[in-house]
Amino acid sequence: MWFELDDLAEVSLTGELRRKATMTNKIFPDLDPTSYQRHALHAQDRDWPETNCYLDVWIEVLPALGYAPEACLGYSITQDFEGDQFTFFKVPLEDLERLYGLRVTELAIYDRVETHVAEQIARGRLSLVEVDSYYLPDTHGIGYRQAHGKTTVAINRIDFEQRSMDYFHGLGLHRLEGEDFDGIFWRNAPEGALPFLPYTEFVKFPEVRRTEDHVRATALFLLKQHLERRPASNPVKAFAEVFPAQVEAVAERPFEYFHLYAFNTLRQMGANYELFAAHLDWLSGNQIDGLAEASAQARKISTTSKAVQFQLARAVMRKKFDKLVPALQPCVDAWDAMVESLDKNIAISSALAA
Repeated sequence: MWFELDDLAEVSLTGELRRKATMTNKIFPDLDPTSYQRHALHAQDRDWPETNCYLDVWIEVLPALGYAPEACLGYSITQDFEGDQFTFFKVPLEDLERLYGLRVTELAIYDRVETHVAEQIARGRLSLVEVDSYYLPDTHGIGYRQAHGKTTVAINRIDFEQRSMDYFHGLGLHRLEGEDFDGIFWRNAPEGALPFLPYTEFVKFPEVRRTEDHVRATALFLLKQHLERRPASNPVKAFAEVFPAQVEAVAERPFEYFHLYAFNTLRQMGANYELFAAHLDWLSGNQIDGLAEASAQARKISTTSKAVQFQLARAVMRKKFDKLVPALQPCVDAWDAMVESLDKNIAISSALAA
């Protein structure tokens, strides 16, 4: 271990959360969907207020535990272009454990899902469950009661008698009840139907709360590691080289396909680097110097990606693709400048912290 227990505040998270969960049937008893305030990383004035379902959950859960979600975003520098999409970014589970002491483990499902969730809540543990967004009221106007889709929620409260549930998803904390409760857990499935066996994780909280100093030092250590694991060549350049041809193919598909393509390319890239900029800004605010230039370049990737997404929509509708060729060049240049700045400044900062 590269940190000592003396560095950690003597606060038992596990015992306190378990005691409160037993009394209230909630992991975070003070949180209510009607008065909940979302985290600043989900502010509507950002380029990408929503990122992806899994990370959005952690952006809201970590502040509920008293931790800064910005600290865990150093992995963003490892995002690559995978040929047909950018890496779907998810905070590595080992980072959550090293930073905050959170142990995320798969939950085996052999009984009804809601029964397992209730058991874990009673033990002071948070469950993350893949569900059908068709039954999630917070997706009203997008997918609610319109389209089926896989997404992840973290369940803060469950009540069988009232058929209601409070859950983290998207931009905050929400509540569903009645028919949505029955639907989300397949409670009205016909006899003989396939069982509901979603991928489910549960979070074990640490006995000892990590201090702010520990989180700050660990975040810098992990960023150095992730920087060494970044793509060997510029992933934005690789994307730019195939982007026009891919868009031509997208234009031949139904327009709904455009949204899927844009989400898995421009949105994943833009949101990833906007979050990375927030990570660098957070480190700068913790007396880590020399990161302003890298943060500015990461934010340039974000804003340019958003602008190009609008251009992409117009190109698909008009079937004119010539203007897309140079559209991503600012992102290509920004990635190179960002990495150059990080190589210089993170190496220096890590040497001073060693």
